Amino acid sequence: MHYPIPRTLEEMTALSQHPVNGDLVASAIAGVITICRAQGHTLAQVQEWVLAEDDLLDQKTRQWLSEALAVAWSSVDALTVTSSSEGDR
Repeated sequence: MHYPIPRTLEEMTALSQHPVNGDLVASAIAGVITICRAQGHTLAQVQEWVLAEDDLLDQKTRQWLSEALAVAWSSVDALTVTSSSEGDR
């Protein structure tokens, strides 16, 4: 199942209503990138937030997520263009 890339916090929150799977995680990551960019944030800022100590994720998981964000950051533009084009058909 493919999920649209969330463009608002409400759309991000709505993802929590679905069972977690790879497509959902990819959509959530793309949504975070899309929303953060729209708000003028940089990859470095988002990675800093992800790497900050918290009670939800351990250090290894935060590091993995930070690296996944870096890889996805450059890919989201292509995904957004593709999604928009496909929606126009």
